[in-house]
Amino acid sequence: MRVLVIAPHPDDEVIGVGGTMAKRTEEGHEVYVCVVTKAFPPLFSEEIVEQARNECREADKSLGVVETSFLDFPAVTLETVPRYELNSGILKTIQRIKPDEVYIPHRGDMQLDHKMIVDAAMVALRPKYDHVVKRIYAYETLSETGWDIPNTTNEFIPTVYEDITHHLDAKLRAMDVFKSQLGEFPDARSIGAIEALARYRGATVNVKAAEAFSLIREIK
Repeated sequence: MRVLVIAPHPDDEVIGVGGTMAKRTEEGHEVYVCVVTKAFPPLFSEEIVEQARNECREADKSLGVVETSFLDFPAVTLETVPRYELNSGILKTIQRIKPDEVYIPHRGDMQLDHKMIVDAAMVALRPKYDHVVKRIYAYETLSETGWDIPNTTNEFIPTVYEDITHHLDAKLRAMDVFKSQLGEFPDARSIGAIEALARYRGATVNVKAAEAFSLIREIK
């Protein structure tokens, strides 16, 4: 099986799917990561951008990822890109990798990049192209998921739980690589917060640690 994780920015994939990525690779599946945006000066320094990308490659590699690709759409100013270009970029990636299982961010995330990438991904994931993806899941990203205006549209509602009891340490080690992104607990994007969420999601289904997803589509 081939698995594709679509991440708006470096580290989103580890925060949301890191334990599942490690589990899938241990099971012998191929895992791919596509980072959709790139931060550009003057909003971000070239040094920070390159550091984050190197951290992303290293973290993903530690989880067994086959390939980390970057589409280089502008972070934070994604709304300046014609919609068809964003749709096409993600579509080409999906049709090249031909995944069976795809993970995308939750559309209710506060960050506009996340919302736009979800919409573009769902266009690219329409079951009308040469390769049809069998399963699509939404994942949660601490510091983005749950911080938008609370309503039924924005709420993250888990329907699938992946037991990552034996892969939580690998997820936390991978996240620890992101020195440019991490804060100190209780910062939402901290090792302590990420572990706390995994423990809470695990307790919800009576396992020691879990990642929660919302199933968007499954074709059997």
